[in-house]
Amino acid sequence: MRLDNRDDPPSFSCLKWFGWTDRGKVRTNNEDRFLGLQFDSREANLLGRIGEASNEPMDFAFAVSDGMGGARAGEFASRIAIEKLTLLLPRSFQQSAQGMQTGFVDVLEELFDSIHKALTYVGGSYDECRGMETTLSLAWFTPGWMYFGHIGDSRIYSLPANANEIRQITLDDTHVGWLFQQGKLNEREARTHPRRKVLQKALGGGNQFVTPQVGAVAYEPGDLFLLCTDGLVEGLYNNNLVEILRETVAAGSTANPAQSLVESAVQKDGTDNTTALVIQIMPN
Repeated sequence: MRLDNRDDPPSFSCLKWFGWTDRGKVRTNNEDRFLGLQFDSREANLLGRIGEASNEPMDFAFAVSDGMGGARAGEFASRIAIEKLTLLLPRSFQQSAQGMQTGFVDVLEELFDSIHKALTYVGGSYDECRGMETTLSLAWFTPGWMYFGHIGDSRIYSLPANANEIRQITLDDTHVGWLFQQGKLNEREARTHPRRKVLQKALGGGNQFVTPQVGAVAYEPGDLFLLCTDGLVEGLYNNNLVEILRETVAAGSTANPAQSLVESAVQKDGTDNTTALVIQIMPN
């Protein structure tokens, strides 16, 4: 799936990123994880919670995962997913350097399959990890393009520079998500449906088929991307996301839009772990 068509050659950009997570008001531990990574074929460098850099020498990847399972199994599942991405992405850099526009589907599907196999192995080897699973939403930034892979009900959004509406790029792997995409439920009905959290697909657990949703989005300076776990949208509607993003970005370097989003969501709901990553495309 390609969400944008562009024939111009890709240009290098500067990426600015912000991350934040909160366990919420109810949970005793945080089963969410997020990742910021700068990498090439030789190395991967973990990024801090806030930063800014050009994507000329290296690619960037950002991801969120929401683990599930008894005891602390969900926490282990999301951690394993993020750690595997950190190890596997540098091996895939060569494909991106050669141009991923035709081969990104295979690359991302292989990444997700490797993570699924690792989770399945650990879950089958230790009683305390049996049945553990996790969502995973990955945004991989190369010059001019963001390639994404996704399983579960975490989400990736895009907010183009001059747009007033935020666009959900990924599709929730739930029946309620399908009903919403088909126009059978409106946003309020989907967000309050009693079965909205019943996943049809995730990494690990007893899931046999793990083929992720994959796609590509062209980006330009001024565009914003949001990665989040489902806890964020339990408290915030789309118009809230746009309002907070625009206000905090306009405030400049003193504001962290991911922190503002998470704190607002926890204040309004807070029944789940809540995580957000915001990536802003800057002129190079």
